[in-house]
Amino acid sequence: MKKILSVSALSLTLLFSGCATIFTGSKQTVQINSVPPGADIEVDGLSSGVTPAPVRLKKGFTGQTVTLKKAGFETKTFQPATTFNAVSVINLLFIIGWGIDAATGAMMKYDPKVYEMKLEPSKESSKEVPKETVKEAAKAN
Repeated sequence: MKKILSVSALSLTLLFSGCATIFTGSKQTVQINSVPPGADIEVDGLSSGVTPAPVRLKKGFTGQTVTLKKAGFETKTFQPATTFNAVSVINLLFIIGWGIDAATGAMMKYDPKVYEMKLEPSKESSKEVPKETVKEAAKAN
C-alpha cells in the first residue's frame, strides 16, 4: 500500500510540475507594428518578418531583443517587457514546478502583447545635399 501511495504521489507531482510550462508554454506570440509599416523585424539577430506581424518570442526573465530596420529610418532596438505569469502560482503545491517554469521561462510572460514602434527618419536621409555638389554633378553629366 505504501508503494502505491508513493507512486501516486510521485505521479501527481510530475503531472503538475511546471504548470505554467504546461498551460501557457515557453513561447508567446506578440504583435509588432511600426509607423511607417514595412520595417524588417529581427529577433536576437534573426529575421522574423516585416511589420505589421505577429512574432513568436521565447519567454524568460529578460525579453528577447527585437530590432526594426527600414531604409531611410533609424534602426530601433528594444526588449519587450516581461512580467510574472500568475499561472506559476499553482506551483506552490509542487516545488519541482518552480524550477521547471524558471528553466523554461514560462514563469514570465510578455505584457503588453502589442508593440507600436515609431521609426524616426534617418539623420543621413534628412541631410540636404549642398548646392555646389548638385551643380558639380550636373556639369559632369
